[in-house]
Amino acid sequence: MTRWGILATGGIAARFVEDLRLLPDAEVLAVGSRSAPSAQAFADRYGIPQAYGSWAELAADDKIDVIYVATPHSAHHAATLTCLRAGRAVLCEKPFTLDLATSTELVQTARDQDLFLMEAMWMRCNPTVRRVVELIGDGAIGEVTAVHADFGLAGPFAPESRLRNPALGGGALLDLGVYPISLAHLILGRPDEIRSWAKLTPEGVDENTGVLLGYDSGAVAALTCGLVGATRVAATVTGTTGRIELPDPFFCPNEFTIRRGDGEPEAVRVVEPAGNGYQYEAAEVHRCLAAGLRESPLVPHAVTLEVMELLDTIRNQIGVDYR
Repeated sequence: MTRWGILATGGIAARFVEDLRLLPDAEVLAVGSRSAPSAQAFADRYGIPQAYGSWAELAADDKIDVIYVATPHSAHHAATLTCLRAGRAVLCEKPFTLDLATSTELVQTARDQDLFLMEAMWMRCNPTVRRVVELIGDGAIGEVTAVHADFGLAGPFAPESRLRNPALGGGALLDLGVYPISLAHLILGRPDEIRSWAKLTPEGVDENTGVLLGYDSGAVAALTCGLVGATRVAATVTGTTGRIELPDPFFCPNEFTIRRGDGEPEAVRVVEPAGNGYQYEAAEVHRCLAAGLRESPLVPHAVTLEVMELLDTIRNQIGVDYR
């Protein structure tokens, strides 16, 4: 049995706890928040035995095997650091932190403490996405030439929204763009060229962003994210002999379509819909802890840091500063 602590009480924490119920070897022992009433209300709602009114109290509970950090991403660094320094393994929501420097600090702290640490990039643990990667690796669509992916919300978002607050890591890039960028990295790896453009809000965060990644192989990735219009939230991976299409939402699909050469499109159902899709990353945490691993081979530290470096580069190119 893997015993979980939940740090934060927002919507994503709720969905994660709901999905833990799908795993017979998962148990939620405690929830922690900066607000004791909020922690207690969350505990009452989900039948969690213990509620703590601070992150430090949650992290100090030595009955917990691993803590899921589900705060807004501007607090990921501080919350995860608190847990690691208290000797707790951590699954931290994406994006890992606001920049490469603080992400690197978390990875180094976990290594110094000899603790498991994983970014909750659930897309990389999704069975459908994993099957797509396998097919591409087996040459099912030939050599990859292009990745197209988008993630846009309709808005509008009020000026006081977290999504428009630089101090909270607002804008489209970290909340939404991390998915298309992570998909491109998963399929094509680290790019050799990066070109970005964005329209910024009056507060100075990006509200409509385009990224073009170039590779020495000749492949390209055309990626967009935004807060000004609802996009398809879909993705296509094109190769020299076919293509694979991932439907909405491409980062948590149950099926995909593959087109091989001139043949008819083939729909492939990998898993039946269940829960919210977070159970797959939780199961990967369970597997890693049981095996005594300190990082997941599906979401390794090196990948988390490479993607964060990409996000830093894009942010610098479009002129966004989170301070």
